[in-house]
Amino acid sequence: MKNITKLLAAAVFLILLWQVGSILIDSNILPAPYPVISNTIKNFNGKLLMHGLYSLKRIFLGITFAALTAWPIGIMLGYHNKLDNLISPVIYLLYPVPKIALLPIFMLLFGLGDATKISMIYIIIFFQILVNTRDTVRVINPSLFYPLKVLGASKAQIFIHVLVPYSLPSLVSSIRIALGTGIAVLFFSETFGSQYGLGYFIMDSMMRIDYIGMFSGILTLSILGLLLFTATEYIENKITNH
Repeated sequence: MKNITKLLAAAVFLILLWQVGSILIDSNILPAPYPVISNTIKNFNGKLLMHGLYSLKRIFLGITFAALTAWPIGIMLGYHNKLDNLISPVIYLLYPVPKIALLPIFMLLFGLGDATKISMIYIIIFFQILVNTRDTVRVINPSLFYPLKVLGASKAQIFIHVLVPYSLPSLVSSIRIALGTGIAVLFFSETFGSQYGLGYFIMDSMMRIDYIGMFSGILTLSILGLLLFTATEYIENKITNH
């Protein structure tokens, strides 16, 4: 309840700041909050919802594929030092590369459809999950596994019953941290060769000089990001406090 109150207070503060900015700039480029919020509510069940669902689908698939691949790989790298020493140099070379620079390559490989947009989100979140999971597992004292091995626990059992639960909070935290960048890249990728998605809707509204519609798209994208961030934070707190 306290978090909701704080969130509402922050929202009111930002809306007031937005209103002041709109008055000071006094231009159609920055419309006042009321017409934007009113337009968003009015058109939410129409175009905004449709474009929002396309964006949500791409984000969800990108996150899901990244978690299914990067999480187990990160656990194995953290648990097996020799494997980590072999693969880590490759990770260190690829991880700092600005992922948005790979967009032209993905467009050439996969075309202008969903595959490119999902791949961009995937590659960003993949490395975040991989590195964080590996670092989480790597700090576990190896002596903790000796009693389990003495009792006859197999590598698969250690993986499933020890390493997976231990690294689960790191997985959710990695997703939460990477969401902001993932949504930003999604917006950018949706402006290329796309007719659906909030990124397309925002840029199309700008080109038509529909600034109220443009800000409605921005507001919807922000709400989508907030919901995803809040959901992952809630899951992380539930796991951590369990």
